[in-house]
Amino acid sequence: MDDMFFRTGAILAGVFALSLGALPAIAQEAPADDDAAERVRAEQIVVTGNGLGETPGTPAYAAVTLGRDALLRAASGRIEDVLTNVAGFQQFRRSDSRSSNPSAQGVTLRALGGNATSRALVLLDGVPMVDPFFGYVPLSALAPDTLGAVRVTRGGGSGPFGAGALSGTIELESAGPDALGRVSAQLLASQRGETEASGAIVPRLGQGFVVVSGRWDRGKGFFTTPPAQRVPATVRAAYESWSTAVRAVAPIAPDVELQSRIAVYRDNRVLRFAGADTSTEGEDASLRLVGRGAWQFDALAYFQARDFSNVVVSAATFRPTLDQFATPAQGIGGKLEVRPPLGESNVLRLGADWRRLSGTMRETAFNANTGAITARRTAGGVNSDFGLYAENDMTLGRIVLTGGLRADRTVIADGYFEVRNAAGTVTSRSDYARQADWTLTWRGGALWRASPVVALRAAAYTGLRQPTLNELYRPFTVFPVTTQANAALRNERQKGFEAGIDLTPAEGFALSLTGFDNRIENAIANVTIGTNLRQRRNVDEIRAHGIEATASASVGIARFDGSLAWTDAELRNGAASPLTGKRPAQTPRIAASGTLTLTPAPGWQIAATLRHVGQQYEDDLQIDSLKAATTLDLFAQVPLGGGASLVLRGENLFDTEIVTRNSGGSIDLGVPRTVWAGLRFTM
Repeated sequence: MDDMFFRTGAILAGVFALSLGALPAIAQEAPADDDAAERVRAEQIVVTGNGLGETPGTPAYAAVTLGRDALLRAASGRIEDVLTNVAGFQQFRRSDSRSSNPSAQGVTLRALGGNATSRALVLLDGVPMVDPFFGYVPLSALAPDTLGAVRVTRGGGSGPFGAGALSGTIELESAGPDALGRVSAQLLASQRGETEASGAIVPRLGQGFVVVSGRWDRGKGFFTTPPAQRVPATVRAAYESWSTAVRAVAPIAPDVELQSRIAVYRDNRVLRFAGADTSTEGEDASLRLVGRGAWQFDALAYFQARDFSNVVVSAATFRPTLDQFATPAQGIGGKLEVRPPLGESNVLRLGADWRRLSGTMRETAFNANTGAITARRTAGGVNSDFGLYAENDMTLGRIVLTGGLRADRTVIADGYFEVRNAAGTVTSRSDYARQADWTLTWRGGALWRASPVVALRAAAYTGLRQPTLNELYRPFTVFPVTTQANAALRNERQKGFEAGIDLTPAEGFALSLTGFDNRIENAIANVTIGTNLRQRRNVDEIRAHGIEATASASVGIARFDGSLAWTDAELRNGAASPLTGKRPAQTPRIAASGTLTLTPAPGWQIAATLRHVGQQYEDDLQIDSLKAATTLDLFAQVPLGGGASLVLRGENLFDTEIVTRNSGGSIDLGVPRTVWAGLRFTM
């Protein structure tokens, strides 16, 4: 890891130096004469720090946008809590990023889950965020208070990096100086003595700006094990995570701006038993050039270095059985998109993108009784994807038509799995054949604004997802079940269609209703093949159809935001398969969320969020059930003057028992009632 950190540090330093190098040129002394000053005002440069604007066809797809107020009032202060307000959003497990195994933090939409890998594309300022090896999202490194907005588009996509947008796209947009202020900070503590501290400094340099932000969370956590199942080795789910980022934005021409970001994070957790330690860490760097002239363009390059470690402790002897001590992984990629000047009613996007994901798993297995080393295992490989895409939106009066094509060249290469004995002698090694393919996907939609009150929309699409290095090469155990890897996995393919109606009957009122039918062919699932034994396999398909509804209403000081998803999802794997007709693992039939917010005076905010998630199954055969759960969260902000505010937060105030894992009656629980209090400061 030392070499990787050295290389990463050099890259991060180079990115930062390059981005700040543009700032002195824009921070020059102002012209002395009036004519020069007038010319400067006439050429005023507006720096946003954002990418190119959304195209006219975006509303043709089922999209939900969460503003900054919604980001700041999450009772847990975590991004997954925010996203749960969009019904249909789902992590593999119900645990949040304080008490879950990070490798289970895959996210999906529309009940198209069934394993721990993300089937939704998650972007931060245009950069894919999923881990290069596992495919999970580093949720603890994505602080909501540094974001300006989130847009969730459900359904497949064919735009930039569209090969990952199997169930939809989650776009995170960083906040700028107007939202963050010059200085902002927050410090809170819970009744268990846990703390959350964050802050940002945002100096303006000429016509650009820099955002320096950081966050630190730590706590002894709660018992994820029910009282009746605790043993002397049972411990709380202690956690400690920190992250810091520097983002610089500078104009290099009147209609061109350079954006850069470097970020470093680390997350440590303890899961269930003493010694069952898990950690993740990462270093990210990106450069983005955005042009808003006649020929608009968006050019992006990024590098990511990640690592993961995990100790598995036996539930019988409470001694380590596996030490996955390192999983170094790297992601590198970029994109170039151009929008020719064809007029506002005809928006054409032409682009190319490329991603290369590589990683190596290193682990040592132990005898649970004696502690002797039984095997030393390594595995890894390289996945890559080169994509070309084109999308055209045409506005014809009150009708908007949109259509896009995408071609992907996917390659799976250099895969291997090697086992050595305690002395280091190779006892087995498998080297896997290279897989390569071209795949064409598409999407199209139409939006008809029938009146100022009614808009009708319809869309159809296809999508693609490569299996991750984790799915291909890394077996794992969640006691007592072992899941085998499978290097023969094929790409997942998605097909779907939807239709919806958007109503705005009066100012401050909105209702959206969408019906959809989506399916994933060659879906990768953890398939039971024996007692306490599963293997990742392609099944024929996961089929999901259902209804999504969102509603908002504002009257005076009160606002309501609600979201509902009802989904009938099932696996299909042939008439003889025991999986056929069963719901995918960890998939609820219904999920709903409603938030009532009061703003009795400027700076005041009081919000209550009620959520319900339906019953789910732990496994593919629907043997172990996770019961439904309804929770209530509260948030309050009271201004104290001088930019300071009192912040009160309450999680799961009903103290509902949230079952997150059930393996033959062995239970894990989610967050119990938790109350936070602290101060927020903005200047």
